[in-house]
Amino acid sequence: MIDGSQLKRRDLYLDKIIAFRDTEPVKVVTGIRRCGKSSLLKLMVAHLRETGVTAPQIVEMNFESHAFQKLTADTFYDYVKQRVLQGQRMYFFFDEVQRIAGWEETVNSFRVDFDCDIYITGSNAWLLSSEYATYLAGRCVEIKMLPLSFGEFLYFHDFEVREGKSALGGMRKQVFDKNGERYEPREVFEAYMRFGGMPGIADVGLNQERALTLLDGIYSTVVIRDILEREKRRGQKQITDPALLRKIILFLADNIGSSISVSSIGRTLANEGLLEDGRRKGAPSAHTVQAYVDALLESYFFYEIKRFDIKGREYLRTLGKFYIVDIGLRSYLLGFRNRDSGHALENVVYFELLRRGYDVAIGKVDNAEVDFIATKADDKLYVQVTESMASETVRNRELAPLQKIPDNYEKIVLSLDSGLDASYEGIKSIGLIDWLLAGG
Repeated sequence: MIDGSQLKRRDLYLDKIIAFRDTEPVKVVTGIRRCGKSSLLKLMVAHLRETGVTAPQIVEMNFESHAFQKLTADTFYDYVKQRVLQGQRMYFFFDEVQRIAGWEETVNSFRVDFDCDIYITGSNAWLLSSEYATYLAGRCVEIKMLPLSFGEFLYFHDFEVREGKSALGGMRKQVFDKNGERYEPREVFEAYMRFGGMPGIADVGLNQERALTLLDGIYSTVVIRDILEREKRRGQKQITDPALLRKIILFLADNIGSSISVSSIGRTLANEGLLEDGRRKGAPSAHTVQAYVDALLESYFFYEIKRFDIKGREYLRTLGKFYIVDIGLRSYLLGFRNRDSGHALENVVYFELLRRGYDVAIGKVDNAEVDFIATKADDKLYVQVTESMASETVRNRELAPLQKIPDNYEKIVLSLDSGLDASYEGIKSIGLIDWLLAGG
């Protein structure tokens, strides 16, 4: 078993979970499978041991393990109760706890019956559904985990960014691997865009064949365990067609960043002949497609982003957009080739904004669109994403929506080629890679 001392740290999340140590709320770590939730729990266990908590005070259970697969809610309670030390603070770590039917009542009983601090993980948003809230309403805090950021990708793959003087007298960044080989940041960023941020890629290396095998395993596990098996546990029969599910996944992956209505997905698949399997005739109903899309959102495979009318200050019910949680999974699904790179860059920026704690929406201002409005507390940021700002035509297109916004919050354009000017009438032009690195 790997302990926390052997793992790469994810300080963004570890700091959050440490901040809630020994507080009443149950700490719930959510996110797509294999994004690092189990490792985060091990890092927290290592932190506890470093601060004086003894091994017998810690109970760890991974419900993916065969050892725990036959537990019921009652035997789960008994297993933990037998390990509780009288008069001592206990720390409970339950990984993928949703695999136990009735786990909600059991976890709540621990909270009531014992002097304990509880940490759980789950790979499906159903974990925090209304059923769960019935037992722990107001008594849980969610830590949302994502695959590796670009900065974390560099760290996990043993790259180091160094800054030195350029030939023009300014400063430039270069990237070095553990053998001292030197790369331009753009090269390494292209590797990130190709392979994505699943932590397991660092174990197999930046090798396309091995990466595909790992990503295929993640995909299969999400589809089978977190979507198809979830339906069985809930006693529902809405998600019954694995072939249709895959078609919808491929459609959404191919159309990240595009305006999509759920009702149009089925029609498009039928019109393009993508449902011809000898059995299906016509398009699936909008209700059916919505159920499949909801399952993908609940499993954290895709995220949906809504539109916000900047001048009217209200969310709109018109078409939203979808982004895939890991750009490497998109490469696995659609092939390792450069396709729709503009929307792929948007995808990376969207999740980076989420990591930085922003709530994110698409901005509508008159008939123009701003890629992202990012808000938190009293801060707001307007973001446009494009491949290059070198062309005057592109500059005008990207700047025009931002210039229409009447407030004075920060407005930026992120691009791989930020052009010669650092700003245009107060709108900053920033290199995307530099922006990503600034986030750590």
